[in-house]
Amino acid sequence: MVVQHNMQAANANRMLNVTTGQQAKSTEKLSSGYRINRAADDAAGLSISEKMRKQIRGLDKASSNAEDGVSAVQTAEGALTEVHSMLQRMNELATQASNGTNSTTDRSAIQDEISQLTTEIDRVAETTKFNETYLLKGEDGSKTVDLQAHDAGLKGSLVNNGDGTATFKMDALKAGDKVTIGGKEYTIGNTTEEDVKNFLKKAGVDDKNGSADVSIKNNTTTTTYTYYPAVAADTAQNKKGYAAGWYATAPDATNGATPDATSYEELAKKDGEFSVGNQTLTKKTIKDDANNDGIDDNNSSLITIEKAYEFASKELLAANQIGDTEGSAKVENLNAAKADGSFKITLGQAKVANALSFNLHVGSDADMTNKIQVNIETMNSSYLGIKGLNVNDDSGIAGTYAIDAISDALQKVSDQRSSLGAVQNRLEHTIDNLDNVVENTTSAESRIRDTDMAKEMVNYSKNNILAQAGQSMLAQANQSNQGVLSLLQ
Repeated sequence: MVVQHNMQAANANRMLNVTTGQQAKSTEKLSSGYRINRAADDAAGLSISEKMRKQIRGLDKASSNAEDGVSAVQTAEGALTEVHSMLQRMNELATQASNGTNSTTDRSAIQDEISQLTTEIDRVAETTKFNETYLLKGEDGSKTVDLQAHDAGLKGSLVNNGDGTATFKMDALKAGDKVTIGGKEYTIGNTTEEDVKNFLKKAGVDDKNGSADVSIKNNTTTTTYTYYPAVAADTAQNKKGYAAGWYATAPDATNGATPDATSYEELAKKDGEFSVGNQTLTKKTIKDDANNDGIDDNNSSLITIEKAYEFASKELLAANQIGDTEGSAKVENLNAAKADGSFKITLGQAKVANALSFNLHVGSDADMTNKIQVNIETMNSSYLGIKGLNVNDDSGIAGTYAIDAISDALQKVSDQRSSLGAVQNRLEHTIDNLDNVVENTTSAESRIRDTDMAKEMVNYSKNNILAQAGQSMLAQANQSNQGVLSLLQ
């Protein structure tokens, strides 16, 4: 029996210390709610948990970024809604100005409202902003944009070449055709006798027996000419003047007759609409001795084909100069040798600020694919192609051409709004996805980091009992050496 080393007490004390330490950890876990309170609790788990926390907090902020982006896009799109509304009103006004019943005073009042609306479009573009960022005025720097090509209401085909030019090909014209240029109807004339001769020859008219009949319509009167061949010499008909040629009425075989034209070449000298079967050609001779300008001296609506092309070129230029702030619009004949209704249009241009471009960061990593780019053009009157729009003229043609320019502006605003709408829809899906990832990642992080309260309470209860038992055993062990005193009595 020894008193210096009470091993029972030492053992009980050691186990009590172990239990007390475990009880302290259980208390910490239960009070904090975390299974890992320090690296020593679970080094690998702590590392994984912190990476997940980084991702979760980054994704939370990315979702907030996307929501801010939606707000910015909605602000810009809302402003463009009003621009759309103003352009629709301008379209109404341009259509009204195109009507021939308006007086000069009427068109002046219409022009005043159009000018005010144009100014307001510029003001909206200049002042719309979100969080001190101007959304519709572009950013530093400038660029030159091509405007849309216009056909001035002429019948034909218009093709944008994609290089700052367009090609316009008028529908083919021939004598007798009616064509409207600049709001005025013209009739094409000046078919030559040679043209008619070639037409008759191609139609099978060649002064031979059995040739097709030729009908010539002049105004409302149509005369049909039939070819009758010569008769034999020394016959009664021959002696009575029955000669070969083209007759409007059948010649009398007994009395004979003089033909209206002795040959189809002579027939070609007449004016009117020539018809052979289902083929037609109109000959209208222009009397242009006074000015030699391609316009009939007595009828200003009767013009040559060349004059029609000249008028068309002027109207094409007027239509394509709308919104051209750089003075680049130009129209020239595509065929340099001879005007043939093919035109090369150099597009009008406008100098505007560069498009506003900003990125929304919608991820927790530095990967560039986590950025969504938003581009917004400078939505002012210059970019829309309506700067300086004028409908105040005497004929209403300026208003007619303005309708096309406003239509182009409406399309540009629609395109920009569609782009913003697409970005907004994308951002809403992005937000939904981010929130879903945050939820699932948080759940995974919870399983690693958080305390299972029920399980830990079992451990706490166990350790609590063990601690009480250890204290009791330590007390008993300390009492075990008291027997030594009996030996000392």
